[in-house]
Amino acid sequence: MALNNTYDARLQQETALGAGVQVLLLALIGTAIGMGPAGWLTGLAFAIATWAVLSRALHRSRLRSFGAANRVTLGRATLVGGVTALVADSFQSSPPVSLFVALTAVALILDGVDGKVARRTGTSTPLGARFDMEVDAFLILVLSVYVSMQLGPWVLLIGGMRYVFVAAAKVWPWLTAALPPSTARKTVAALQGVLLLLAGADLLPHAANFGVAALALGLLVWSFGRDVLWLFRTSRVEEPAAPRQVRELVAS
Repeated sequence: MALNNTYDARLQQETALGAGVQVLLLALIGTAIGMGPAGWLTGLAFAIATWAVLSRALHRSRLRSFGAANRVTLGRATLVGGVTALVADSFQSSPPVSLFVALTAVALILDGVDGKVARRTGTSTPLGARFDMEVDAFLILVLSVYVSMQLGPWVLLIGGMRYVFVAAAKVWPWLTAALPPSTARKTVAALQGVLLLLAGADLLPHAANFGVAALALGLLVWSFGRDVLWLFRTSRVEEPAAPRQVRELVAS
C-alpha cells in the first residue's frame, strides 16, 4: 500500500510540474506580447483543467511510472495551452502570427514523437494513447476556432466533429466498437492540423485559404463517414447472432 502511494505521489509531481511549466510559458508569452485578460484566463483554465483531469486519470490507472512518451505528450499539451491562450487573446487583440505558427508547428511535430517513444521503450498504455488523442483533438478544435474567425463558422465543424462523434456514442453504443487499423484514418487526422495551420497562417490568398480549410473538412467528413458506415454495418451483422447463440445454448 505504501509503495502504491509512493508511485502515485511521483505521478502527481509530474502533473504538477507540467502545470508549472504551463504557467511559465504563459508568463513568457504575456511578457513578450502583452497578453490580455482573455488570454491569461483561458490559458490558466487550460492548465488547471489539464492538471486535474490528468491527475485523476493517473490515480485511476495505477501506473508505476509516468513514462517518457507521456512526458512528450505533456510537453505538447503545454504548447497547446499556449496556442489556446493566443487564440483567446486574438478576440481582443492581434497576437503575432509568427508566435502562433511556431507553437503550433512544434506541437504538430511532437505529435509523431510520443508514439514512437512509447513503442521504442515498450511503455504504450491505454492512458497514454487517450492522453495523446485528447491533446490532438483539442488542438484541432482551437485551430478551427482561430481559422473560423477568418473564413466563417463552418470551419468549427472540423474541430467539433470528434466531440459530436463522442456525444453520439452515448446515444448509439455501437459507435464505441473498436475500429480496424487504418493508414488513411491516421493520415487524415495528421493532415487536419497541418491544413488548419496553413490556413491560419494567412500566407495564401483568401480563396486559397478557404480551399485548404474546405479540403480539411472534406477529408474529415470522408474519414468519419467511412468509419461510421463500417461500425453500423458491423453492428447489423452482429445483432442477429445473439438470439441464435441463445437458442443454441437453450437447446444444449
